[in-house]
Amino acid sequence: MIDPEVVRHVTRAHSPQGPLARLTAREREVLALMAEGSSNAEIASKLFPSGAAVSKHVANLFAKVGMAPGDDNRRVKAILAWFEYN
Repeated sequence: MIDPEVVRHVTRAHSPQGPLARLTAREREVLALMAEGSSNAEIASKLFPSGAAVSKHVANLFAKVGMAPGDDNRRVKAILAWFEYN
């Protein structure tokens, strides 16, 4: 979705605020890769031994930023929240 260089710049330049401040460092890494347009499978190949681990981190970050399982477009909303607070 977003150019990886833009994501790297934003993630280095600012620390998360608001609801994103509750995310762990690993969850922020996952969110940054999501912002670059990476699928869960791509994130797993970069950070984890399994897709299940990615799913767990994605579910945790959605919960921490207040996005319920039935909410529409949670992935896009989480990415937008990342850029809003950085």
